[in-house]
Amino acid sequence: MGKKEVPLELNKEEKALSHSFDKGEWKSVKNLKAEKIKAKEAANRHLTKNQRINIRISESDLDMIRQRAAHEGMPYQTLIASVLHKYVSGHLENKRE
Repeated sequence: MGKKEVPLELNKEEKALSHSFDKGEWKSVKNLKAEKIKAKEAANRHLTKNQRINIRISESDLDMIRQRAAHEGMPYQTLIASVLHKYVSGHLENKRE
């Protein structure tokens, strides 16, 4: 039995970027190779995980986090780090189910 495809839902920013791309508003950079190198270096500086923390949370919250992480196909620690990063960078959206 195959894995069920879930339709991709874009947030407001992603929809705007997609619309802009579809309208042909994006242009190639002059030196793609150099720009890729600069982007990779910036990502490495920004995304390096070099600090460790210990927190106490309820067992039920941790169980729900583990379930969500399994659903997303990632380790639960990665999910927690991602949520914290999105929160501090102002990109965490409050989505009511």
